[in-house]
Amino acid sequence: MARPQAYRAVVDGKRRGSKPASIATIISNARRLILAAVAFLLASLSATAGYADPGAFSGLAGNWSGGGTITLDDGSKERIRCRATYAVRVDGDAINQTLTCASDSFKFNLASHVIARGTALSGTWSESIRNASGNLEGRGGGGHFQVIASGAGFTANISLTTRGNKQSVVIRSEGAFRLTSISLTRS
Repeated sequence: MARPQAYRAVVDGKRRGSKPASIATIISNARRLILAAVAFLLASLSATAGYADPGAFSGLAGNWSGGGTITLDDGSKERIRCRATYAVRVDGDAINQTLTCASDSFKFNLASHVIARGTALSGTWSESIRNASGNLEGRGGGGHFQVIASGAGFTANISLTTRGNKQSVVIRSEGAFRLTSISLTRS
Protein backbone atom coordinates (compact mmCIF):
# COMPACT_ATOMS: atom_id res chain seq x y z
CA MET A 1 0.00 0.00 0.00
CA ALA A 2 2.91 2.37 0.49
CA ARG A 3 3.69 2.26 -3.21
CA PRO A 4 0.49 3.94 -4.42
CA GLN A 5 1.00 6.83 -1.98
CA ALA A 6 4.62 7.30 -3.10
CA TYR A 7 3.51 7.10 -6.73
CA ARG A 8 0.82 9.73 -6.18
CA ALA A 9 3.39 11.99 -4.47
CA VAL A 10 5.72 11.75 -7.48
CA VAL A 11 2.90 12.33 -9.95
CA ASP A 12 1.56 15.28 -7.97
CA GLY A 13 5.08 16.81 -7.87
CA LYS A 14 5.32 16.60 -4.09
CA ARG A 15 7.14 14.37 -1.70
CA ARG A 16 5.30 13.18 1.31
CA GLY A 17 5.74 15.78 4.02
CA SER A 18 7.27 18.48 1.76
CA LYS A 19 5.90 21.92 1.13
CA PRO A 20 5.60 23.30 -2.38
CA ALA A 21 8.48 25.65 -3.30
CA SER A 22 7.64 29.32 -3.51
CA ILE A 23 8.04 31.23 -6.77
CA ALA A 24 10.72 33.40 -5.12
CA THR A 25 12.76 30.31 -4.16
CA ILE A 26 12.48 28.88 -7.69
CA ILE A 27 13.59 32.20 -9.25
CA SER A 28 16.48 32.53 -6.78
CA ASN A 29 17.69 29.00 -7.55
CA ALA A 30 17.33 29.60 -11.29
CA ARG A 31 19.43 32.80 -11.02
CA ARG A 32 22.16 30.93 -9.13
CA LEU A 33 22.17 28.21 -11.77
CA ILE A 34 22.37 30.77 -14.61
CA LEU A 35 25.21 32.68 -12.87
CA ALA A 36 27.12 29.42 -12.32
CA ALA A 37 26.66 28.49 -16.00
CA VAL A 38 27.85 31.95 -17.14
CA ALA A 39 30.88 31.78 -14.81
CA PHE A 40 31.75 28.32 -16.14
CA LEU A 41 31.42 29.51 -19.75
CA LEU A 42 33.63 32.56 -19.15
CA ALA A 43 36.26 30.44 -17.40
CA SER A 44 36.20 27.97 -20.30
CA LEU A 45 36.58 30.72 -22.89
CA SER A 46 39.48 32.37 -21.08
CA ALA A 47 41.23 29.02 -20.67
CA THR A 48 40.71 28.28 -24.36
CA ALA A 49 42.03 31.70 -25.37
CA GLY A 50 45.15 31.14 -23.27
CA TYR A 51 45.64 27.69 -24.77
CA ALA A 52 44.98 28.74 -28.35
CA ASP A 53 48.23 30.73 -28.62
CA PRO A 54 50.73 29.31 -26.13
CA GLY A 55 53.74 30.19 -28.31
CA ALA A 56 55.25 28.23 -31.16
CA PHE A 57 57.88 26.50 -29.02
CA SER A 58 55.86 25.81 -25.88
CA GLY A 59 56.24 22.21 -24.89
CA LEU A 60 59.82 21.85 -26.18
CA ALA A 61 61.74 23.11 -23.16
CA GLY A 62 64.10 20.70 -21.46
CA ASN A 63 66.69 18.02 -22.13
CA TRP A 64 66.10 15.34 -24.75
CA SER A 65 68.11 12.29 -25.75
CA GLY A 66 67.84 9.37 -28.11
CA GLY A 67 69.17 7.97 -31.31
CA GLY A 68 68.59 7.09 -34.90
CA THR A 69 70.49 6.67 -38.14
CA ILE A 70 72.67 8.84 -40.32
CA THR A 71 73.22 8.18 -44.03
CA LEU A 72 76.62 9.50 -45.12
CA ASP A 73 77.43 10.93 -48.55
CA ASP A 74 78.86 7.54 -49.71
CA GLY A 75 75.48 5.90 -48.95
CA SER A 76 76.62 4.03 -45.84
CA LYS A 77 74.41 4.12 -42.75
CA GLU A 78 75.42 4.34 -39.14
CA ARG A 79 73.61 4.39 -35.80
CA ILE A 80 73.74 7.76 -34.11
CA ARG A 81 73.23 8.91 -30.49
CA CYS A 82 72.01 12.45 -29.75
CA ARG A 83 71.38 14.92 -26.94
CA ALA A 84 69.36 18.10 -27.33
CA THR A 85 68.58 21.00 -25.03
CA TYR A 86 65.84 23.53 -25.68
CA ALA A 87 65.69 26.80 -23.72
CA VAL A 88 62.34 28.43 -24.51
CA ARG A 89 61.58 32.09 -23.84
CA VAL A 90 58.73 32.66 -21.36
CA ASP A 91 56.21 33.63 -24.08
CA GLY A 92 57.11 30.49 -26.07
CA ASP A 93 58.03 32.42 -29.24
CA ALA A 94 61.83 32.13 -29.11
CA ILE A 95 64.14 29.21 -28.53
CA ASN A 96 67.84 28.47 -28.09
CA GLN A 97 68.62 24.91 -29.09
CA THR A 98 71.72 22.73 -28.95
CA LEU A 99 71.94 19.32 -30.62
CA THR A 100 74.99 17.07 -30.29
CA CYS A 101 75.07 13.82 -32.23
CA ALA A 102 77.76 11.19 -32.76
CA SER A 103 78.14 7.95 -34.68
CA ASP A 104 81.24 5.75 -35.08
CA SER A 105 82.72 8.08 -37.72
CA PHE A 106 80.67 11.28 -37.62
CA LYS A 107 79.91 13.96 -35.06
CA PHE A 108 78.20 17.35 -35.11
CA ASN A 109 77.44 20.06 -32.55
CA LEU A 110 74.59 22.25 -33.75
CA ALA A 111 73.34 25.38 -31.99
CA SER A 112 70.48 27.58 -33.13
CA HIS A 113 68.43 30.55 -32.08
CA VAL A 114 64.97 30.80 -33.63
CA ILE A 115 62.15 33.33 -33.27
CA ALA A 116 58.52 32.73 -34.24
CA ARG A 117 56.23 35.44 -35.56
CA GLY A 118 52.93 33.64 -35.90
CA THR A 119 53.78 30.53 -37.90
CA ALA A 120 56.84 32.13 -39.61
CA LEU A 121 60.19 31.06 -38.17
CA SER A 122 63.57 32.74 -38.64
CA GLY A 123 66.92 32.54 -36.93
CA THR A 124 70.56 31.55 -37.05
CA TRP A 125 72.48 28.31 -36.63
CA SER A 126 76.11 27.29 -36.12
CA GLU A 127 78.01 24.01 -36.13
CA SER A 128 81.18 24.17 -34.02
CA ILE A 129 83.17 21.15 -35.34
CA ARG A 130 83.12 22.36 -38.96
CA ASN A 131 83.04 26.07 -38.06
CA ALA A 132 79.93 26.56 -40.19
CA SER A 133 76.98 28.89 -39.68
CA GLY A 134 74.03 30.35 -41.47
CA ASN A 135 70.37 31.27 -41.36
CA LEU A 136 67.14 29.39 -40.71
CA GLU A 137 63.76 30.09 -42.35
CA GLY A 138 60.58 28.09 -42.10
CA ARG A 139 57.12 27.60 -40.73
CA GLY A 140 55.69 25.82 -37.78
CA GLY A 141 53.77 25.62 -34.56
CA GLY A 142 51.76 23.15 -32.53
CA GLY A 143 54.69 20.73 -32.37
CA HIS A 144 55.36 20.58 -36.15
CA PHE A 145 58.21 22.55 -37.74
CA GLN A 146 59.62 22.66 -41.29
CA VAL A 147 62.83 24.67 -41.60
CA ILE A 148 65.52 25.26 -44.23
CA ALA A 149 68.99 25.83 -42.84
CA SER A 150 71.39 27.50 -45.28
CA GLY A 151 74.99 28.62 -45.10
CA ALA A 152 78.12 28.81 -47.26
CA GLY A 153 77.97 25.67 -49.43
CA PHE A 154 75.31 24.00 -47.27
CA THR A 155 71.53 23.66 -47.35
CA ALA A 156 69.44 21.29 -45.26
CA ASN A 157 65.73 20.66 -44.88
CA ILE A 158 64.82 20.00 -41.25
CA SER A 159 61.54 18.53 -40.06
CA LEU A 160 60.81 18.39 -36.33
CA THR A 161 57.68 16.88 -34.81
CA THR A 162 56.93 16.75 -31.08
CA ARG A 163 54.11 14.86 -29.37
CA GLY A 164 54.27 15.04 -25.59
CA ASN A 165 57.68 13.73 -24.50
CA LYS A 166 58.53 12.19 -27.89
CA GLN A 167 60.21 14.01 -30.74
CA SER A 168 61.38 13.09 -34.22
CA VAL A 169 63.94 15.09 -36.19
CA VAL A 170 64.71 14.47 -39.86
CA ILE A 171 67.55 16.36 -41.56
CA ARG A 172 68.06 16.06 -45.35
CA SER A 173 71.08 17.65 -47.02
CA GLU A 174 73.54 17.36 -49.89
CA GLY A 175 76.63 17.76 -47.70
CA ALA A 176 78.67 15.29 -45.64
CA PHE A 177 75.50 13.46 -44.80
CA ARG A 178 72.36 12.92 -46.84
CA LEU A 179 69.82 11.99 -44.22
CA THR A 180 69.67 11.95 -40.45
CA SER A 181 66.64 10.51 -38.70
CA ILE A 182 66.52 10.88 -34.91
CA SER A 183 63.97 9.93 -32.25
CA LEU A 184 64.31 11.77 -28.94
CA THR A 185 62.64 11.45 -25.55
CA ARG A 186 62.51 14.21 -22.95
CA SER A 187 64.43 13.35 -19.75
